[in-house]
Amino acid sequence: MKDNKKFWQRYAPIYSMFMKGADKSYGEICKKVDRYLKKDMKVLELACGTGMFTFRLADKVQSWEATDFAENMLKEAQAAYEKRGSAIDGLVFSVQDATNLPYADESFDAVMIANALHIMPEPEKALAEIRRVLKKNGLLYAPTFVHGEGAAFAFRIGLIELFGFKAFIKPTNEEFAQFIGEKGFSVLEYDRIGSKVAPICCMIAEKN
Repeated sequence: MKDNKKFWQRYAPIYSMFMKGADKSYGEICKKVDRYLKKDMKVLELACGTGMFTFRLADKVQSWEATDFAENMLKEAQAAYEKRGSAIDGLVFSVQDATNLPYADESFDAVMIANALHIMPEPEKALAEIRRVLKKNGLLYAPTFVHGEGAAFAFRIGLIELFGFKAFIKPTNEEFAQFIGEKGFSVLEYDRIGSKVAPICCMIAEKN
């Protein structure tokens, strides 16, 4: 998890601005995830970033713990929350490493980890921890950037890598679904959304 931490610490203040172009895709993802949320659910969000999913979904469940391993990202999320001017019941923030979680087994009804598995050196460790803290038949929401097409995609990846970003896996939509299925989850649905330059696999799976 340490490999990319300096990058996220450095760029946390401008992350929301940089990701503004993904608003439409994120809205589509939230609509899909919303269908699986219930008011009595306890949800853990890993790699919450600046709260781009947190604030759209946290008020739909009983409790939502938003976490990130980069302290500066969490500070940005908390600052954005304070600017909202309205509280979300059950929402808390904490710094956590997705590959080494402090929670007891079967603590959560669902776990959300958005656009993070591909930038982890050992994503299988995070998935093992997610599976451990999920209740029986618990849900995994894992929208993740996947391999795109064409010169524009290659240019975008090359540019952000110049700034210190590193993707450890670059799967296609189908390869990502297969990867999740091999780690103890049943894939419920996976759709590719977004542009060819920044495609996202909207992955929803269940602990099996």
